[in-house]
Amino acid sequence: MLSTNLALAGDLVNADAHSRIALQGYDPVAFHTIGQAAKGNPGIVAEYHGYKYLFASTENKATFEKQPEKYLPIYGGYCAYGVSIGQLFPVEIDTWEIVNGRLVLQYNQDIKREFAKHEEANFRKAEANWPKLVKSNKK
Repeated sequence: MLSTNLALAGDLVNADAHSRIALQGYDPVAFHTIGQAAKGNPGIVAEYHGYKYLFASTENKATFEKQPEKYLPIYGGYCAYGVSIGQLFPVEIDTWEIVNGRLVLQYNQDIKREFAKHEEANFRKAEANWPKLVKSNKK
């Protein structure tokens, strides 16, 4: 179901325009390992495809550096529902979930519930739309 082209994912990332910090400064590994959002430490940073990811621990940073694609959110960290309708929406971190081993984020809890009602169809639409969004939003 989730076969997002990760080569494209590095080209379009939901990050702060000035600092280039992704995931609003949250640790991408923590979602997978401790099952919760954990704010990263600004002193523990890894760069990937020109974006900065913060980590709660040096262990999480090392884990990320070994296999970054495993921990990156799908659709560059943009709202999965938004991508399914061909739009780029910001996200609320508390909407996160792991689906088939991938970090998925949504605009808000209401959108998360709506997306889940037709999850498989919505992911198919998002998968089809993502390459077009990357291409049309390249800088």
